[in-house]
Amino acid sequence: MDKLGVLKEYFGHASFREGQAEIIDAVLSGRDVFGIMPTSAGKSVCYQIPAVMSEGVALVVSPLISLMKDQVNSLIQSGVRAAYLNSSLTPQQYDTALSYAARGAYKLIYVAPERLGNPAFLSFAAGARISLVAVDEAHCVSQWGQDFRPSYLLIREFVSRLPVRPPVAAFTATATPEVRADIRAMLGLADPLEITTGFDRANLRFSVVKPKDKFSETLNVIKRNPGRSGIIYCSTRKTVEEVCAKLTEKGYSCGRYHAGLPDEERRRTQDDFIFDRIQYITATNAFGMGIDKSNVGFVLHYNCPKDIESYYQEAGRAGRDGEKAECVLLYSPRDIRTAEFLIDQPSEYAEFDEETAEAVRQRNHERLRQMTAYCNTTGCLREYILRYFGEKHDPFCGNCSNCLTGFEDTDVTDEARKILSCVYRAREHRAAVGAAMITEILRGSKSERVTSRGYDKISTYGLLADVPAQRIRQITDRLISDGCVRVDGEYKVLVLTVKAKGLLSGGEKLIMKLPKTVKRRREKAGSGIYSLDSALFGRLKTLRSRLAAEAHVPAYIIFTDSSLRDICLKCPVTEEELLDCSGIGRAKAQRYGSRIIETVKQYTEENGFPEKDSLLDNMQKAHSAGDGSMLFKLIRFNSSKLTPAEEPLPLSRFCDRILEQLGISADKSRIRQAVDGWLLDNDYLSRGPEGKGFALTILSPEAGLTELTRLAAGGREYKQIVLSPEGQEYIIRNTDEIFSDRGDKK
Repeated sequence: MDKLGVLKEYFGHASFREGQAEIIDAVLSGRDVFGIMPTSAGKSVCYQIPAVMSEGVALVVSPLISLMKDQVNSLIQSGVRAAYLNSSLTPQQYDTALSYAARGAYKLIYVAPERLGNPAFLSFAAGARISLVAVDEAHCVSQWGQDFRPSYLLIREFVSRLPVRPPVAAFTATATPEVRADIRAMLGLADPLEITTGFDRANLRFSVVKPKDKFSETLNVIKRNPGRSGIIYCSTRKTVEEVCAKLTEKGYSCGRYHAGLPDEERRRTQDDFIFDRIQYITATNAFGMGIDKSNVGFVLHYNCPKDIESYYQEAGRAGRDGEKAECVLLYSPRDIRTAEFLIDQPSEYAEFDEETAEAVRQRNHERLRQMTAYCNTTGCLREYILRYFGEKHDPFCGNCSNCLTGFEDTDVTDEARKILSCVYRAREHRAAVGAAMITEILRGSKSERVTSRGYDKISTYGLLADVPAQRIRQITDRLISDGCVRVDGEYKVLVLTVKAKGLLSGGEKLIMKLPKTVKRRREKAGSGIYSLDSALFGRLKTLRSRLAAEAHVPAYIIFTDSSLRDICLKCPVTEEELLDCSGIGRAKAQRYGSRIIETVKQYTEENGFPEKDSLLDNMQKAHSAGDGSMLFKLIRFNSSKLTPAEEPLPLSRFCDRILEQLGISADKSRIRQAVDGWLLDNDYLSRGPEGKGFALTILSPEAGLTELTRLAAGGREYKQIVLSPEGQEYIIRNTDEIFSDRGDKK
């Protein structure tokens, strides 16, 4: 069986994702590989398929017990023999598993890095035929990474001691160029095939919010994600406890997780979350690495993390099923002071010598500065993150709070001069003050800490009384970023620099991009399932819960939501039809197929659908027979097959692409009419002069619409409205609304 056959037979997918086939071929040829792929991009398939196809057993080095259990359970459900070796096993269970492994009972063994120095394991490895060593979360080997684990340093020596060196495959989702170089060196990768499929997670919407009340904003996020699981990260144990208590008091099903709790409580809370017994979890960053729960609808950071790497890894636990998900960061300057305090704790550097400890501490402060800049940028949040990891991206993603808010150039020179003057006058007053106190002085605060120190006597007191504190802080942060103001010492005292003279003397101006008021529409909730099948989806989820309880595994290990949606679209009534559904291989079809098919048949019989033909077959036949009303139904039910092009497309060409991808023969003008009508109704486009053609609006960027200059055959330039790849994805996500039956009758 070739690699594509293995993919379909065991994992239920008909085609490879970007980079997977090349990595698999390299491993099968005996070459080392290094894959930099975003979370949920299919890294595991890159080593699981070579393991199935090769003689012997593949070793997968993985950092956390929870990840191993999930991966092994998933493989067993897919019909692949697998096991794990870690500290969760009793000595007897460990010896038994090792004995089975020695007899060739498994194709994959997941092992904790600490085990690589265990004499019993080394003895097994010396006598076994090791087909591959895969290193998951490879950034853990680098002391410059955000999650360095000294035990990962055992990997290179372990591989070198094997009788025959197998190919080594390293994978990570978050690594800067510096960390990547370290991974190659520390793992001893030999001329590896390096594949970077990008860090972008297009289904995630990034937001930075600076709320007056963080808990109220948390409730807003929960309310706009009804029925979906969520992770709420907090920087301290105290905040974890407080937020969890408030949510529980409000009636939400919530658990807590941090290093100060007993091991048993942490395990129970984690299992409750994974098995959907609780909907939300508040946690420190001690939670989550290795959690493969696919249906997390949002990740909210209650406090600003210490670095971009940690933030992106934690935020990436949302939307692993490919569904739209939110990543919200609630920012306040106080978070930065907490992060600086944590960075400066000596316990953070106990395992380093003094020189290395200081270098790492300085690096961590620099990373915090970049994290702070992310929270204050007016540019595209997605572009900022991807640029940090060395990847170029369009400066407008259309799916982050900055791109959706809109900004305009604002002259803040007057406010900036008053801030600089206040810093100068405070120093004259022998007052060593930070940004928060400068803001209070300028706003004319009557608080005791201002008046008792005589700060209300400073000449700049109250000069910006009508300016919101947040705006003063934004401008102050910009002055610090531009080098006009320096932050000194442990107490973060503000001091003017030589560069401030240009602004104070009147010779320079300061222009900042600040939010402008934009008409916003409430996004309509929708599961992507045609309403006729929402009841079937509910029945399938109930059945999945029963099957998961019987197998003692999380529900997403049985079937993902994406698989259930595909079943709803195709309504399979035979095992072969079920095998055509995404994510369902032979083992799952044989194990659960009869009960899935029984549920589908019962539903279709109750709703009047023929027993032997799937709903899609019926629609295709009706469309071919001339039933015009079926065109939009076909597009809605097949929307999972639609993918954006890699380049911007004119609207007319995008409509052609829809028909081509679905293999439908139809009049394109009806599709174009529906798309144009939806864009006009939602103010993404307006009519051109005298009602001819279209023109862009202030909201056009939200839908990925831009205007390009083209060159006609005779050399004449003309303007053409095009849809970016992100805009095409946006249209595809809204096919239920665009191609509704109501729209079909227009």
